[in-house]
Amino acid sequence: MQNDRSELLVEVAGYYATKLAAYGETARGVDWSSEAGQHLRFEQLCRIVNEGADGFSLNDLGCGYGALLDFLSGRYTRVSYLGVDVSEEMIQAACARHQGRAEGRFIFAARPDAPADYGIASGIFNVRLDRTNTEWQNYLQTTLDVLHETSRQGFAFNCLTSYSDADKMRSDLYYADPCELFDLCKRRYARNVALLHDYGLYEFTILVRKDS
Repeated sequence: MQNDRSELLVEVAGYYATKLAAYGETARGVDWSSEAGQHLRFEQLCRIVNEGADGFSLNDLGCGYGALLDFLSGRYTRVSYLGVDVSEEMIQAACARHQGRAEGRFIFAARPDAPADYGIASGIFNVRLDRTNTEWQNYLQTTLDVLHETSRQGFAFNCLTSYSDADKMRSDLYYADPCELFDLCKRRYARNVALLHDYGLYEFTILVRKDS
């Protein structure tokens, strides 16, 4: 199982390295269609942060070139940020982009090296390439376990939705059932779970809030 996961992550890393090489440090470089859509996703995901919070830590799993750090820095005065990515090229780009910023650091890894108040994963469950539904679902749940284990107050993630228009769905992408994942998170991780499916994109965001 571990070898299968390692091979899967190598495939995903190669896919995103190709996107970065083609489009650079832009939304398209992490396989989003626009900066506006990327910004909207960050807004949904960051609803996991308690209202009025400041001085918190956050792990960004699948950080790409670190766009979320820019987003956070524009809204909070004290954030301790860790970006994690399985693409070495992405981590190199992130380190260069954010050089000298004491509030952020980046590591080339599959999981954070320390727990944080919050964990976020944006877009990492979308591109399954040639993997089967079963393989991808196992990867997804294993990664959610990582988010749970390394987040003290809660975590958030997004997925493409199975409610997407059939004629626009691609075979190399994974479209998750939001109801199944909501149920999984309620039963496995926390009592307080929110499903956001009302922000105009063919996807959804789930917020998992842990008991204080």
